[in-house]
Amino acid sequence: MPSEPRGAALVTGASRGIGRALAGRLADEGFDLTITGRDLNALEDVADELRRRGRAIITVAADMAAEEQVHEVVIRHQYAYHRLDVLVIGAGVGTAGEIEKYPLPRLDKQVAVNLRAPFQLVSECLPLLRQAAAQSPEHGAKIFALASIAGVVAEPRMAAYNASKAALISLCETVNLEASIHGVTATAISPAYVDTELTAWLHDEVPQDSMISVEDISELFTALLRLSPKAVVPNIVIGRAGPTLWRA
Repeated sequence: MPSEPRGAALVTGASRGIGRALAGRLADEGFDLTITGRDLNALEDVADELRRRGRAIITVAADMAAEEQVHEVVIRHQYAYHRLDVLVIGAGVGTAGEIEKYPLPRLDKQVAVNLRAPFQLVSECLPLLRQAAAQSPEHGAKIFALASIAGVVAEPRMAAYNASKAALISLCETVNLEASIHGVTATAISPAYVDTELTAWLHDEVPQDSMISVEDISELFTALLRLSPKAVVPNIVIGRAGPTLWRA
């Protein structure tokens, strides 16, 4: 029999990479989950794994660039669990290109997924988060957003991505200003290159063994998850080892 859940969490971008790893940590910590991504088959594979850990899991295939689909994710979660203790914004996209030649539709896509969808999720989820924080004042409710060190120190040829992640970090800061008094805190996690399938294309210029491990991000996430709502951590930057501190 599954143990009594600690609460409920919603994770976007949960079908692979860091989002998948954080969903696993949440299951290990006792949370029932809504997981979402674009690929339903991949989500079901993740869900099967998490259910073996004794947690209730629902899957919702959704494109974070589509407003109505983002809304559907929130509604499905609310209907299933009637509470939200942790929101993890893991979905994100990024493409490179010089500013003067950069196609605006690609900018629009990154803004939609990396900023607009997180803003919508936070806006629609805040009532549930405040309710959960009131029910569990010792833990509060938490928002985590996977940002990037590029949102702190810009990378060349990544203007759209840099700007969208900087905005995501600012969104987390503003959530803390408006909602931490109610026990809802937000943390942007801003790593340099993490070794996932999304960074495999960089191995020719960034050695794989120099990248941050997903396990390192997961360990940090777990520690943050256990903080009381008295501790507000707006942004954490995780760099790679080497002679240059502020680099992706």
